[in-house]
Amino acid sequence: MFDMTWTGRVRFGAGVSAQVGELLRSLGAERVVVVTDENMERLGTADRICAHLEAAEVHSCVFAGVEPEPSVETTDAVAELAREHDCQAVVGLGGGSCMDVAKAVSILITNQGSAAAYQGQGLVKVPGVPKIMIPTTAGTGSEVTSTAVLSRKGDGFKGSISDDRLRPDYSLLDPELTFTMPPKVTASTGMDALVHALEGYTSRQASPFSDLFAREALTRIGKWLRIATWNGKDLEARSEMLLASFYAGVTLANAGVGACHALAYPLGGSFGVGHGCCNALMLPYVVRYNVPARSDRYAQAAAWLGLGTEGWPDREAALACAEGLEDLVEDLSLPRKLSALKAGIEEKHFDALAEVALGMADFLENNPRPLDKKACIALYKEAF
Repeated sequence: MFDMTWTGRVRFGAGVSAQVGELLRSLGAERVVVVTDENMERLGTADRICAHLEAAEVHSCVFAGVEPEPSVETTDAVAELAREHDCQAVVGLGGGSCMDVAKAVSILITNQGSAAAYQGQGLVKVPGVPKIMIPTTAGTGSEVTSTAVLSRKGDGFKGSISDDRLRPDYSLLDPELTFTMPPKVTASTGMDALVHALEGYTSRQASPFSDLFAREALTRIGKWLRIATWNGKDLEARSEMLLASFYAGVTLANAGVGACHALAYPLGGSFGVGHGCCNALMLPYVVRYNVPARSDRYAQAAAWLGLGTEGWPDREAALACAEGLEDLVEDLSLPRKLSALKAGIEEKHFDALAEVALGMADFLENNPRPLDKKACIALYKEAF
């Protein structure tokens, strides 16, 4: 038995973001807040979206201060801006950080208090205002999930608002908007998508439905991530990676993630390391740890990633999956060791990091092989 979860309407194709104004009109919104970051403002992408809104006679105010690891405090500030301008809808423009903040703002407009009050499962009482997500990266899948991951500046806690009311009404997947991603961002967000697909495929909650999307995501990422990273103007590569990110997001929404995410979260929350980078670094070590529990699934994933392991015994192919992931991380010029991050991480921090990772109970329960504190610390040491 399994459940299938879907997002709202999804439109894909070059130039599809131009439809944002007419869609907001169809949702009954005349005033909207655009949630984005300084990069989208600097590159002129935010101006392009606002021009589409103006053409549809939708009035907009823009918040362009979302940080890479978005905070509760920033989210509360955007919500206050939206209330001041009597906004009737929210547009999330950018990567996962911008979209997560946008989704949270949509429910804060109609619910009282700080975003911190809703970090947890199903705590939102009143439906939010309509929301449209326009991703400009290909990795987080935030445009199809019901979560918003936020950190608290006060205590460094990083946790999710998880509620079906966060699901977007529309997601506009326009590969042309991903042309501006530099190689490092393309690589790290692409690896984030890979982790979503692989952890979803090997999750204890995996189903025939989520497996379909995991296969489509992994096949595309194995073929196109390197090309998209080093030849960013290749429209086919950008299109395939944006689709892969979407498929991986559907996998994530239906099957969850596992130990790699649990171990990566505290690295981002405590040391400010980008989420995709943390996931990419920890993944090969987690895969090797998990091989005894699901060698069959990792063997299949290796084939989908194009590692040439068809016909190999499951264990050999599964271990080759971990090696292939290490090669991919190296080809993408992403760090393979915690010590290479230059973020101040030392072995003395592993105990505290492991404690935080163990607090990600939902992730660890999905993992095919159980982890205790000793195992978490051992994985951090191996990755150091």
